[in-house]
Amino acid sequence: VQLQASGGGLVQPGESLRLACAASGDIYANSAMGWFRQAPGKEREFVAAISWRNGRTYASDSVKGRFTISRDSAENTVFLRMNSLRPEDTAVYYCAADIFPVRWPPRDSGEYDYWGQGTQVTVSS
Repeated sequence: VQLQASGGGLVQPGESLRLACAASGDIYANSAMGWFRQAPGKEREFVAAISWRNGRTYASDSVKGRFTISRDSAENTVFLRMNSLRPEDTAVYYCAADIFPVRWPPRDSGEYDYWGQGTQVTVSS
């Protein structure tokens, strides 16, 4: 499985971005896809996850109500729509695939099998 993340950039506080993660390879019906982020000097943080089979989603408290994860099964792509961005959202954002999840939601980075290369999101005025 290969994951290609895109869509990052520099925006001002309050603006929006949409990240995309294109997956190639064996994404199974029961797989889960997730987004994580890592700011300089901080640990990688879970952002959101989505069930490939039924589209069920889960978002961390820090982004709930502002970020939305979604998928396009036909295109094997997962999206992260980020609204009302704040300076503290600045980080490298990674997408990841949990091919055979053992729990829902999969919030630990160790549960994921494959990772994309990351895309930088910078929120600054």
